[in-house]
Amino acid sequence: MINITECRIFPTADFTHGRILCFASITLEDCFVIRGLKIVEGRKGHFVSMPARKERDEYYDICFPLTNEMRAAIQEKVIKEYWSWLKKQAEVDSA
Repeated sequence: MINITECRIFPTADFTHGRILCFASITLEDCFVIRGLKIVEGRKGHFVSMPARKERDEYYDICFPLTNEMRAAIQEKVIKEYWSWLKKQAEVDSA
């Protein structure tokens, strides 16, 4: 499986409201970057939405994992990084 070597979190302007909690980018094997991932608050919890474009009132993923294993790895890494970012923000706010 391809390694996710970097994950960056970019908060939305108001990260405490709305369904989109933040944006993210990931680097695969230190040689390929995917930007525009979103962490979304769904009915069953957080999930990672892949970059998409709108065409004729429908959204199409620009890129996406082909296996469930890779999808799970991306989801786990991005959401883990999001929780780390939230923890750091809470520490900054309480200081």
